[in-house]
Amino acid sequence: MDNPSAVREKYGSIARNVTGSGATACCDPAMRCCDPITKDLYNSAETATLPENAVLASLGCGNPTALIQLREGETVLDLGSGGGIDVLLSAKRVGPTGKAYGLDMTDDMLALARENQRQAGADNVEFLKGEIENIPLPNESVDVVISNCVINLSVDKSRVLREAFRVLRPGGRFAVSDVVVNGLVPEEVRESMLLWVGCIAGALEREDYRAKLLAAGFADVSFETTRTYDIEDARVFLTEAGIAVDEIAPLVEDKFLSAFIRATKPLQLAAKRVAVPPAQKG
Repeated sequence: MDNPSAVREKYGSIARNVTGSGATACCDPAMRCCDPITKDLYNSAETATLPENAVLASLGCGNPTALIQLREGETVLDLGSGGGIDVLLSAKRVGPTGKAYGLDMTDDMLALARENQRQAGADNVEFLKGEIENIPLPNESVDVVISNCVINLSVDKSRVLREAFRVLRPGGRFAVSDVVVNGLVPEEVRESMLLWVGCIAGALEREDYRAKLLAAGFADVSFETTRTYDIEDARVFLTEAGIAVDEIAPLVEDKFLSAFIRATKPLQLAAKRVAVPPAQKG
């Protein structure tokens, strides 16, 4: 699933399914990743204010807009915005003087998101076509970067994080939901579990994620677990895949989880040291 063409085709198909049949994104049995990962992420007060198809197309593993403080007048960017649910929720919170951007590479998802925007009457929203590795916005142009289980799909996560850092203003916040691996797990077990957890095989180990954020320039990195995946949730899928579930259970306990990841762009970046020649005696 970390092939960009495969990701584009898969999520384009999901958007067409939602638009054409009104079915939820998780009705496709091939998804294998919908329960409990994507259920019960948004409360009824949030979903009641949104177009139905924005809710049906939700494919995240968290609710980043509920866990980050957004202020009126701020500019928010959602990486991999899909049907637009998190963009529309952000737009309400930043108000008419703020702005919410959604970035997606899939034409069908963009069409769905723009229709949801029209139905919601959200004038402070703009959906952009592009890849999260190459964000089509200027340097220091947004206050908050959010994302909902999309960064794990990228083949170049370090570049994504550098791009997020670039477009954030000094003091800006990085606030994403993502699937992470907590500790070391045998590779064959890891691959089997991650095919189920969110249908992604590219989730980072937590300390690797932290290291990449720090390397990109971020500070104040923190992880908040929002959901831990139990081996019993994956029993049917793993059994069908030929995995001896009871044998691997001790190896995966508390290892696969959804996390809310926070970081900030420092107000002042560390200046490069410049050697100053000693004063000449005169």
